[in-house]
Amino acid sequence: MIETQATRDLLATLVTTLDLGGTFAFALSGAMAGVRRRLDIFGIFVLSFAAATFGGITRDLLIGAVPPAALKDWHYLAVSLAAGLICFFWSPMIEKLRNPVRMLDAAGLALFAVSGAEKALTFGLSPVMAALLGMLTGIGGGVARDVLLSEIPAVLRSDLYAVAALAGAAVVVVGGLLHFSIVITALSGGLLCFGLRVIAIRRGWQLPVAQDSNAEQTTDEQ
Repeated sequence: MIETQATRDLLATLVTTLDLGGTFAFALSGAMAGVRRRLDIFGIFVLSFAAATFGGITRDLLIGAVPPAALKDWHYLAVSLAAGLICFFWSPMIEKLRNPVRMLDAAGLALFAVSGAEKALTFGLSPVMAALLGMLTGIGGGVARDVLLSEIPAVLRSDLYAVAALAGAAVVVVGGLLHFSIVITALSGGLLCFGLRVIAIRRGWQLPVAQDSNAEQTTDEQ
């Protein structure tokens, strides 16, 4: 019984840590996107909070964990606002990093995919549904950010975005079924998701895209 309670405490701490890490990464990603689009400081705060919490809020609503952690725990708002302030005042420094928004987005994707799958398993979802919910948690923030900026969400057009999140979440689920250490499975799933996303960005890996005959015809006419 002591071991079971200890495991539950460890899992709760791990999910919260991953959630806050993903919140910060996605908040930075959203805030940097807002800086690039010349939003004012309030717009940057809105974008950072939406990008940071949308995936987690959606996950919590679907599994019945209400009110969602992002609305119940002040740490999520504080982390989001801190990321917004950092980007507002020190965006030139962050821009010196190579592809900062994409790298931060990849980090947030990995952290949220893992935490989403872990939390879904905790609430008794089936392995398949837990993996899918982990993917949804990972892609939600990026979708919210892109929609608010009137862009096609990256998940619909980008290099192995949702696939990377699903792969990371699947590792967590399989590790849970095999009773591996939750820390090891979380680390492995996060690294797999992040690695796939970064490699896809660097090498331009993409899923197949349907050929548009109308576009080909227009090109031929030109």
